[in-house]
Amino acid sequence: MSPKQVQSFSDFKDLLANDPALQEQFKKDPLAAANQVPQRSPLATDRWIYRIVVMSLGLVVVIISVGVIFLMASPPPSNQDSTLPTLLTALGSGAIGALAGLLAPSPQSNA
Repeated sequence: MSPKQVQSFSDFKDLLANDPALQEQFKKDPLAAANQVPQRSPLATDRWIYRIVVMSLGLVVVIISVGVIFLMASPPPSNQDSTLPTLLTALGSGAIGALAGLLAPSPQSNA
């Protein structure tokens, strides 16, 4: 089997066209042959996915922080909704937790 990593369907087609052993395996059992082809996750190949998620979560944290500061600095209206600060706190802490999970180093397997 070729060690070439498959990132897209066109890569798979190219690998299948150029590897006679894989063609024979694919004729016998297509599912088993397709499962033997080494695949790479889009997260490993596309850096923009990670960047977009981190930037979005960071933007949520900044917007929530500014919103909470604005609400705390402004005088309370007579018909103040008491669930809004709770909702903002929940959104902000969820975004911070997601950012921490994304930015923390992954545990390495010693297997």
